[in-house]
Amino acid sequence: MEIDLFSIEQFYVYLIILARMAAVVAALPVFTASEASMRMRVGLAAAVSLLLFPVLDISVDPASLTPAILGLIVLRETVLGLLLGFTIQLIFFAVQFGGTVVGYQMGFAAANILDPQNQEQMPLLAQFQNVFAILVFLVLNAHHVVIRVMIRSYDILPPGNLDFSGRAVPFLMELTGQMFVLGVQLVAPVIAALIVSQFILGIMSRVFSQLQVFLLSFPINISLALIIIGLSAEMIMLMLEYEFFELQERLLRLLRML
Repeated sequence: MEIDLFSIEQFYVYLIILARMAAVVAALPVFTASEASMRMRVGLAAAVSLLLFPVLDISVDPASLTPAILGLIVLRETVLGLLLGFTIQLIFFAVQFGGTVVGYQMGFAAANILDPQNQEQMPLLAQFQNVFAILVFLVLNAHHVVIRVMIRSYDILPPGNLDFSGRAVPFLMELTGQMFVLGVQLVAPVIAALIVSQFILGIMSRVFSQLQVFLLSFPINISLALIIIGLSAEMIMLMLEYEFFELQERLLRLLRML
């Protein structure tokens, strides 16, 4: 007696769901670190896709799906998943950008460490800000928002209907520009304090010509910046909370534009 667990149609549907979900999981900042092995990421994407498989109403005709057509649909689903993941990553890029700017202003230009997420050198403060943003992302259950968006995405944009002729590309460009602004806003108090500190040190160097302002500026700027970062941590968390809650609307808006 033979027992068929999956029909050909069901296997094709699962493969299509897996393509979109795997691309999103691969782009999530929590799973892009080197500590998250490829086996774990693939297993997570396969498990989530298996859970969504009986919930989603997707049907295909196996007779009309040639290997070339199926490959094209899977490719489109992967590109769509990467676009959604890129939209999520923009918030973390903004956090890293702000940390990089402040790090150079503090004097941490040479104090770089290896970023395990992107496998490249990253300023120390940018790495700290990035880890802080990931923790806020998990504490606020923003990953649940991503799963809900993925479920709704199949109703808004069925598999194989990806189209870049709409307003999606200008929207992504606009969103990228907004993230640069967000990066500066997150560290604006620190930048303002460092500008005032440099201004005062400049005046002191004019008044006291024997004062070693260059050597004095390092401990002052670092201490002042760390104090301001600690005092503004709650403000940064509130701003990130707003961005993560707005994430669902941005992702759904992007799906409607594709």
